[in-house]
Amino acid sequence: MADGVAHNARGNGWVGIVPVLFAAALFTYFVSLMPTIAGLEAIRFAAPWIPSLGIEFAFLVDGLSLTFALLISGIGTLVLLYSNTYLAGHPQYARFALFLTAFMVSMLGLVLADDLILLFVFWELTTFTSYMLIGFSHDSEKSRRNALQALFVTGAGGLAFLAGLIMLGAITGTSSISEILTMGEALKAHALYVPILILLLAGTFTKSAQVPFHFWLPNAMAAPTPVSAFLHSATMVKAGVYVMARMHPAMSGTDIWLWTLTIFGAVTAVFASFLSLRQTDLKQALAYTTLMALGTLTLFLGQESGYAMTAFAAFLIVHSLYKASLFLIVGCIDKSTGTRETDQLGGLARLMPVTTVAAALAAMSMAGFPPFLGFIGKELKYAGAIAVTSEPVLVAGAALLANSLMLAVAGVVAFRPFWRGTVPSTQSPKEAPWQMLAGPVILASLGALFGIYPDLLQTALIDPTVLSLTGQIEEAKELKLWAGVNIPLVLSIATFVLGLIIYAFHVQVRAVIERVFSALPNLDRGWDRFLDALKAFAKWQTNIVQNGRLSSYTYVTFLTIAAGIFLTFLYTGLPAITVDLSDVEWKHTSIALLIAAGALLTLFTNSRIAAIAALGVVGIGIALIFIVFSAPDVAITQLLVETLIVVLVAVVMLRLPLLPKMEFRLNHAVLSVAVGAAVSLILISVVSSPLDLRLTEYFEVTSWPEAYGRNIVNVILVDFRALDTFGEIAVVVIAALSAYALLRTTRKGDEK
Repeated sequence: MADGVAHNARGNGWVGIVPVLFAAALFTYFVSLMPTIAGLEAIRFAAPWIPSLGIEFAFLVDGLSLTFALLISGIGTLVLLYSNTYLAGHPQYARFALFLTAFMVSMLGLVLADDLILLFVFWELTTFTSYMLIGFSHDSEKSRRNALQALFVTGAGGLAFLAGLIMLGAITGTSSISEILTMGEALKAHALYVPILILLLAGTFTKSAQVPFHFWLPNAMAAPTPVSAFLHSATMVKAGVYVMARMHPAMSGTDIWLWTLTIFGAVTAVFASFLSLRQTDLKQALAYTTLMALGTLTLFLGQESGYAMTAFAAFLIVHSLYKASLFLIVGCIDKSTGTRETDQLGGLARLMPVTTVAAALAAMSMAGFPPFLGFIGKELKYAGAIAVTSEPVLVAGAALLANSLMLAVAGVVAFRPFWRGTVPSTQSPKEAPWQMLAGPVILASLGALFGIYPDLLQTALIDPTVLSLTGQIEEAKELKLWAGVNIPLVLSIATFVLGLIIYAFHVQVRAVIERVFSALPNLDRGWDRFLDALKAFAKWQTNIVQNGRLSSYTYVTFLTIAAGIFLTFLYTGLPAITVDLSDVEWKHTSIALLIAAGALLTLFTNSRIAAIAALGVVGIGIALIFIVFSAPDVAITQLLVETLIVVLVAVVMLRLPLLPKMEFRLNHAVLSVAVGAAVSLILISVVSSPLDLRLTEYFEVTSWPEAYGRNIVNVILVDFRALDTFGEIAVVVIAALSAYALLRTTRKGDEK
């Protein structure tokens, strides 16, 4: 059976019921906000989060965010109810329910966030939780591989997205999304508009699986079917679409926005439509239809007309309803028959009548037949395509071809398994429990209800959503089941005719598509080759960088330091340097000579004890410098540390042989001189410049009033730099424990 657990109506006890109740409570809350949003108002909540950076814990409920929130929480409730029976008795169901609930909450946070940083936090949470869900069957290599692929692709896009958000906040001077949306003209006139747009679209295109980043989404079908239904209808992949819609008021209206979204959206819609008809697995076919929908939504977000925005709002709801319903229906079929292959299914209508009706309703909405909401959405899509000022023929043509293919796929998914052929003798299908049927029936019925009574959506969600996208309620177009004889109606009739022809010959068409696409590069296999190359590069790099030689690590470290310092001086130029030796006394010279002598002895001795003693001389010389310049507390610390190091290392080195004969290494000598010169230049430039006493004055003024301490150094260490001091203490403790462990090991070795 699918997912390894046979279904029953027992569920998983409170572990299964509580998430359903939680999701239902969220849905009820968002429903209670509908009258306010229908009145064209917005609700905003904000609390300080990081006040020093102006970052708030802010949420905004307007038409766009409420539409998404209702879809997420409503479909989430039905999916969790479905899952409780679909995975009844699964030993890891508590983990599954936790991940799915966290996924839902993360997506809700994303669509409600009104702060750039908060938006990104929830953005990454959807990435992480989807990774956990796709890889839920972690004992399957395929699940682990596909989960990692989704994480890698969307995570890489997320890094670009973060860079775009940071740049956006920097040029606008705020992280509040509401404020940024009012700065559209200034933003589009800024020199960084194009880089910001590219970075943001890199994140949204990978998240919403636009071509060429599309390959990860069908592979996400490795997740259990309820996850697929949720991910493809209302969450994850819609996150990219949401961000494009949210940023539409501020960033749309330029040629680069128009053409980028139009081209990528059109190509994705048509390309995915062909690929969906190519599939024989019902779940895979639906996965590619999701790509078609995402491409269509992206295409319309590239436009500015009221028809395009209304089409976006309507199709967003249409797609979520029928896609969640069909995925859940496929899960019922899979559980009852043990297969999702179309060639192995048939004659299910008599044995699964409720599932059959739900499938028919959802498929009719997907195909765009009247009187379903899908028909209204399709009419609006064509009206929006015609309203495109740049290339209406291209957009309308792409929409016509994609919709026709979708009609054929709807027939393959929802007609053929139920009405064509007979039930194979190896199967004994039966109707699923009511918990699994509730979701498909409710969602499919809503597609019919809203089609017959579109006014139920018009005022409550469509108008407020269009207002969020355009800022003008006048741009919202009326949802009509019958808009008269016009070009959209003609295109709808053409869609029906062409779609039915494709369905009638879909086996032959599938064979042609298979031959054509088999000759094209396979990005999924290319992903495996990319990972193999990445691992090979990592191994090569590790063999060079982590070669096991301490001298190499030290050499590279100091080479990097010297290069960084000299490149900085090369870029900024050397400051004015004046060297005044008039106040140098004999004691200063003596200490410098002592330090130099210790360093030279370290270089030329072949005795490890002499070498560590010479290094101790260098440390003592530094301590003397602190004493001469009136820092006795620091000098004492230096002496204690230096003594401890000399003693501990000397104990260990007593067991080691003599050092090999010293060899002169020119590269090491040059590096030593370079590092010394670089550090000397820094010190001389610092003492040659006027001393900035603002920090000193700050500590002098605030040490007693704020930290209640008169010893400024102590106050800095234990109050102003408390975490830093704690880290230093931790390092010392770890070093001491390591030394103790090393000494114990040496002693045990002696005993043997």
